Amino acid sequence: MNRYQKIESSQVTYKTEKLLEVSQNRYVMTIQVANRAKRGKYEEIDIVEDPLIKPIIRAILEMVDEVVQPEIIGC
Repeated sequence: MNRYQKIESSQVTYKTEKLLEVSQNRYVMTIQVANRAKRGKYEEIDIVEDPLIKPIIRAILEMVDEVVQPEIIGC
């Protein structure tokens, strides 16, 4: 997760817009992001995370990467 250490708010906004752009339903996408952030927060509780990257931002960045670069998840 070192690639996310110096991310600017404008980049987060841009990536969020990109994620919502590819979704068919904004509400469903919002719920998916929230659930992933919540799950990630509790699954990785023993791992010391960078306090500058909040779970919701990390979830957004990961989901955008998966949508834009499907080879990441090994399709």
